[in-house]
Amino acid sequence: MKKITDRIKEKPWLGWVLFGATILVVFIIGLFVSTIMERRGETYQLQQVGKPIGEWEPRLEVWGENFPRQYETYMKTSDTTFASKYLGSGKIDLLEQNPKYVILWAGFAFSRDYGQARGHYYAITDVINSLRTVQPQPSTCWTCKSSDVPRLMNEMGIDSFYRTPLKDLGHEVVNPIGCLDCHDPKTMNLRLSRPAIIEAYQRQGIDPKNFSHQEMKSQVCAQCHSEYYFKGPGRYLVFPWDEGFTVEQMEKFYDDAEHTDWVHALSRAPMLKSQHPDYEIYKLGIHGKRGVACADCHMPYKTEGAVKFTDHHIQSPLSKIDRSCQVCHRESEETLRQNVYSLQDKVKELAKISEEALVKAHLEAKYAWDNGATEAMMKPVLTLIRHSQWRSDFVTSSLGAAFHAPSECLRILGTSIDKAQEARLELANVFAQLKVKKPVIDLANLTKAKAQEMIGLNMEQIRSDKNEFLKNVLPVWEKKAAERQAKMNY
Repeated sequence: MKKITDRIKEKPWLGWVLFGATILVVFIIGLFVSTIMERRGETYQLQQVGKPIGEWEPRLEVWGENFPRQYETYMKTSDTTFASKYLGSGKIDLLEQNPKYVILWAGFAFSRDYGQARGHYYAITDVINSLRTVQPQPSTCWTCKSSDVPRLMNEMGIDSFYRTPLKDLGHEVVNPIGCLDCHDPKTMNLRLSRPAIIEAYQRQGIDPKNFSHQEMKSQVCAQCHSEYYFKGPGRYLVFPWDEGFTVEQMEKFYDDAEHTDWVHALSRAPMLKSQHPDYEIYKLGIHGKRGVACADCHMPYKTEGAVKFTDHHIQSPLSKIDRSCQVCHRESEETLRQNVYSLQDKVKELAKISEEALVKAHLEAKYAWDNGATEAMMKPVLTLIRHSQWRSDFVTSSLGAAFHAPSECLRILGTSIDKAQEARLELANVFAQLKVKKPVIDLANLTKAKAQEMIGLNMEQIRSDKNEFLKNVLPVWEKKAAERQAKMNY
């Protein structure tokens, strides 16, 4: 058998082939080793803390001393200039945009004021300025608004924190959503800092400590961006996940618990107010099922020189398509943007039909009561209204629902429309029994002001009460907060 050297002498080109192959193999091995070292370097850099951070340190600027890039990008959540076709990071009066909401939430604080959520930077400011907080609220409403909350829960106890009036902790809740909410200050590992999500998983026999890092990149978001309710007189925060994550499973949970968020001021229906089931709907969509995390799209990687880090400017992926969508999808930015808008258009179309049918059902129910309807006559009507609006609200109250799970949203809205129309058919039977004509309802010229007047809101008084609070109470909060911040050792 000829030696390889003899073969090379006979065929010199073979030597060049072997030489090239060797160079290629060495190059590939070098890339592989380089990638490993880069990842190790990123991990070391991520977990390297130059200045120790206290266990309950809520101040962003303190964390920023160790992680300036993350801090700098987070502070950009104060930027309200981005706008997409339907929403964005700016201030949008959604009651002005869609006055039907006022009637749908008659008797509930959302009929007073409902605006598009701005960036995390404004979490506390928007609560303080909201007309919904004119009336007494529990501190449960602070839960997801501030990195001061974990400290307060630790000091006061969870139950005590929830049941304390919101106004009594105004001077304590001063730092907006921040690093402490998602990171362990010693290791920088992602962690859950809110008890409601931990308790929800424990009731299902799931230990959150077993979640992978990729799963935690969604779980830290889910601890706030989920459906919830306030349980009992202590207003304890609970996630209704015991039956599952679908709209029907959570509806069953609420029905079995005989829970009602409020009684509708017009129809007298025992209502459910969906909050923002962003995580639940995300789980039902293709990205959730494929293991794509919230942070992958809303906090994509960013490079600065040779440094690669997570962009903490949390906002719509449409604002950074090149680093979010195009990491996996090869279409142009405009094509991807229009794909999203197309999905949103379809969901918005069905939502509009659902909301109009529900508004008419509420107004017709009031007409039935005014003309002598009995509890027995109205019971099936009110149940249908409750279940229809729960479904409609489940979709429209969720940020990004039309993109996260468009097929599921269309299915949910279809069942909402069906139940709303069924309620109106039941009402037609009630009118027949009462021997009255079905009322004619015209929503063509409905405005926010007209709708609020229709449901009996004295908006002049509500605004006056809010101005009084901002003038007299808020300065006291700010003074106490400044004094505490100056002497507090976290």
